[in-house]
Amino acid sequence: MLHDHLKKYFGFDSFKKGQQAVINKLLNGESAAAIFPTGAGKSLCYQLPAVLLPAMTLVVSPLLSLMKDQLDFLVAHNIPAARLDSTLGQDEYNRVMQRATSGELKILMISVERFRNERFRYHLQKMKVSMMVVDEAHCISEWGHNFRPEYLKLPFYQNEFKITRTLLLTATATRNVVDDMCQKLNVPFNNVFITGFYRENLFLKVTPTVESGKADQLVKRIKEDIKAPTIVYVTLQKTAEYVAQVLCSNEINAHPYHAGMQNDEREYIQNRFMDGSLDCIVATIAFGMGIDKKNIRRVIHFDLPKSIENYSQEIGRSGRDGGPALCEVLANRESINTLENFVYGDTPEEASIIKILHIIKNNNGFDWLARLYTLSGETNIRVLPLKTLLVYLDMEGIIVPKFTYFDEYYFKYNTEPEFILNQFHGERQVFVGAVLEHCHKKKIWTYLDCEGIINAYKTTRERVMAALEYFNEKKWIELHTKNAVDVYDIKTQDFDAEQLAHRLYHLFKNKERHEIQRIHDMADFFENGSCLSGGLAKYFGEQLEKEKCGHCSFCKGGRATLPALRAQQPLALCDFDALTKEFVSQMQDSFSVLNLTKFLCGIYTPAFSRASIKGMHGYGALENYAFTDVKAWVEGKGGRL
Repeated sequence: MLHDHLKKYFGFDSFKKGQQAVINKLLNGESAAAIFPTGAGKSLCYQLPAVLLPAMTLVVSPLLSLMKDQLDFLVAHNIPAARLDSTLGQDEYNRVMQRATSGELKILMISVERFRNERFRYHLQKMKVSMMVVDEAHCISEWGHNFRPEYLKLPFYQNEFKITRTLLLTATATRNVVDDMCQKLNVPFNNVFITGFYRENLFLKVTPTVESGKADQLVKRIKEDIKAPTIVYVTLQKTAEYVAQVLCSNEINAHPYHAGMQNDEREYIQNRFMDGSLDCIVATIAFGMGIDKKNIRRVIHFDLPKSIENYSQEIGRSGRDGGPALCEVLANRESINTLENFVYGDTPEEASIIKILHIIKNNNGFDWLARLYTLSGETNIRVLPLKTLLVYLDMEGIIVPKFTYFDEYYFKYNTEPEFILNQFHGERQVFVGAVLEHCHKKKIWTYLDCEGIINAYKTTRERVMAALEYFNEKKWIELHTKNAVDVYDIKTQDFDAEQLAHRLYHLFKNKERHEIQRIHDMADFFENGSCLSGGLAKYFGEQLEKEKCGHCSFCKGGRATLPALRAQQPLALCDFDALTKEFVSQMQDSFSVLNLTKFLCGIYTPAFSRASIKGMHGYGALENYAFTDVKAWVEGKGGRL
């Protein structure tokens, strides 16, 4: 029977390894985890049950590109599916909400942040949900390679919205990460299905290449089969632009793809690559692609990957049709300092953590309203580590997130206010009158005074929001929002800010050491004197039957030795005053040794937003030096600051 459904809805004659076992668990009402390599069919594990289960399936994904790719597949097979993301216009957002609440949708894709959005929460309470799917589930583990602090709240949302069945999906999780994510979301060990990470159609190749020779080597490789669909991975956006330009100047049909581009431009480039009108994409590894193109013949890492997990995930996008594919790394150790700088940039200063704790400690009342980007600028903590810090404080019992609301609600009338008022009677009409009375109309848009309504009518914010959403659903108004505010419940202000900050700072330092070690483990892996395919499988807990795969550069040509970092001018000979004078004079109260080190290494931090840092002499001048060496040099110059 299950095979009949597979054929009917998706046109497949048989299941891939592990798929049927996972699907049977879900249809039996149980939670499960599918740990399959990239391209091995994880998505079908939720797509088929979603069609067969009575209510809607909610898919949580960290990447817009992943959502788009999976949605295109579902729509092509006439499965009622949609996504919610920041690119949707108001009309489209309303249509998706209407389809989801009416039961028309079988699959709705969202980001984890959507759970805290008060508009979405209002609608979710009215939706019937059979299953929650967590795509890229390793993001819930601090030991995973793409930890997302918001994912730690998924068990809470699961309970809050009474979702009884969960499916975890990932291609890159070590045994520790698998155990961690399953424990957090109550997936029984017997319901974890791991199909292995080894793929015999991929040729893993490490090509030791000095930095100055990488562009020529890349052009030479691509010209061996100039039309073969290829992804080239780089670390920095400016490198993506440079490499794509080099390829185009050599008559290779290539285009950059990175997070600095507009959404519609990225979507246009991705569509061209998918339909074959673009042969090569040069993409930043930090952004990720999420592309499910079956016939990618080459994945070439122009720069070193960030970790073994990233490497596995990225090469997994090649050869999904089962045909041979080349996965090549143009490897040297010169870019390791750049990778490390990404890590060091995310570690907040202890003084910044103390500042956050004092803000909480001195807050008047139990509700703390946190505007994330404002708070980031005030405390000089990047947004992602700031989110991590707030999760740590939740785990410490200091604060508990309640919801996210919007500072500003505004709308355009599609009908007369009197018409809206006349749709209600009695107390409800009086309430609606109070809502409309506290809306201030300008030329086109009408702005809501929520506090005015609450104070005048002695009602709740939830009721006011429900009224606006109802007007919007009826198409009486066109509702918009902006300026998100995270609301936290302060559980205690009885703590020693300095002691707690010291402990939290060391959590970040431990995480920093772990991430730095991950970079060096990855570089060592490429130089390891053994089979690359076997080593990769072993890293994820799989033991190959044979000692040599026969289709990697080690098996074909022996051990690789990566070119070392080229000799640089000793820091002692650098002109400290010339590099730092402008920065020191501009930063004033925001000056610190760590901020100056980040400035010299080209690591942007929120404190820099108040000055034209990137245009200053000295910014990024030492980006090729080790961060720890630059910091020690700056500290040694302390008497001259």
